[in-house]
Amino acid sequence: MRSLRLIAIVLAFAAFAGAQPALTAEQKRLNLESFEFIWSTIRDQNWDPTFGGVNWTAVHDEFRPRIERATTMPETRSLMGQMLGRLGKSHFAIIPADIYGDLGSHEEAGGSATAGLDVRVLESRAIVTSVEEDSPAAAHGVHPGWEILNIDGKELAPRLEKVAELYHGMTTRELYMARTVLAKLAGEEGSLARVEFRDGSGARVSKEIERIHPQGSLAKFGYLPPSYVWIKSRKLAGDLGYVAFNLFLDPARLMPQFGDAVHSWAQCAGIVIDLRGNPGGLGIMAMGMAGWFIDKPDQKLGTMYTRQAPVKFAVNPRPPVYRGALAILVDASSASTSEVFAGGMKDLGRARIFGTRTAGAALPSAIDLLPNGDALQHALADYISEGGRTLEGVGVIPDVEVKLTREALLAGRDAVLEAAIEWIRTRK
Repeated sequence: MRSLRLIAIVLAFAAFAGAQPALTAEQKRLNLESFEFIWSTIRDQNWDPTFGGVNWTAVHDEFRPRIERATTMPETRSLMGQMLGRLGKSHFAIIPADIYGDLGSHEEAGGSATAGLDVRVLESRAIVTSVEEDSPAAAHGVHPGWEILNIDGKELAPRLEKVAELYHGMTTRELYMARTVLAKLAGEEGSLARVEFRDGSGARVSKEIERIHPQGSLAKFGYLPPSYVWIKSRKLAGDLGYVAFNLFLDPARLMPQFGDAVHSWAQCAGIVIDLRGNPGGLGIMAMGMAGWFIDKPDQKLGTMYTRQAPVKFAVNPRPPVYRGALAILVDASSASTSEVFAGGMKDLGRARIFGTRTAGAALPSAIDLLPNGDALQHALADYISEGGRTLEGVGVIPDVEVKLTREALLAGRDAVLEAAIEWIRTRK
């Protein structure tokens, strides 16, 4: 379940139509080819062969003449989105070529190197949430809480406004706003990211930050593109364990490290698993990780429904099981397998969740480029949590909602982690 392939909306393009150029004959031809590709892909690959009771052939016959009569790209995209909307699911979308470029992976953005910064969009502003130690960004004095205003000569605000409007009212809105910023910060290793910030005093400062090799080890799995995977663990004051990792990938390396960390904290009062910013990955890893905390037989995180057969996310107990307090941190950039793990552990009553609502992008999906240059994103399965809840378009609701703020970040505080620590200490 690759979160880069998780755009759980039908885009409302009509709002951006404005004065649009008329389609050429060639564009109309490509749009019709794209329409046929979309329709046949859903026909052949949708997990529900009944399409939820929708007559998919009748939908084709209704929308093809409307696509033929469309005169602009926004109108065409809107019609394609309306067709997908007949399925009644949130995980299908037509992605305009320019927007998809911002939402893709670092490789798709032109390079895997990073500026050594993590970012969230808080109250419509791109805010640095962490800075890698010993990175060029740290050497330049960049701090959490700084606002990013401009990257490589382009103001962020107009782009963020467009993405925000496209995703208005959707649980994935903050996820893709953050991804827009991170994609613009990415590039070739050794190149310079020219970034203008608003620092803690409110002053505008410009920095030329060298892009560096990503943290972690390169991992490859199946059809997924190569990704860098890292895991960090440490002992916190007060006899607590803390572990964070950026992807549910590279199981041969990550799972033993995760397990070793949990076992080393066997006598600790509590453990914190930080899934903030984790876009997901392999669902099977969530089952394995849950097994370090659950020893009861026949427990499930939920069930995934595919065209072939349902797949139960059964927990695999891994004795000796840790029985102390367990806190899981999430935010709007936690998606896919992160949501399956956090939501399942919450439903089973094994963990307390802190942070903000997750992305609501839990379904495995694929993105196919269309003849007209846009892209089709479509789900390949459905997922229901063990508590009977649909995560898609809803997300995991924390037990304790704690929002990041620029003021706290500037003060060097992580309010979400602090809340989890306080809960564990209270239990102790």
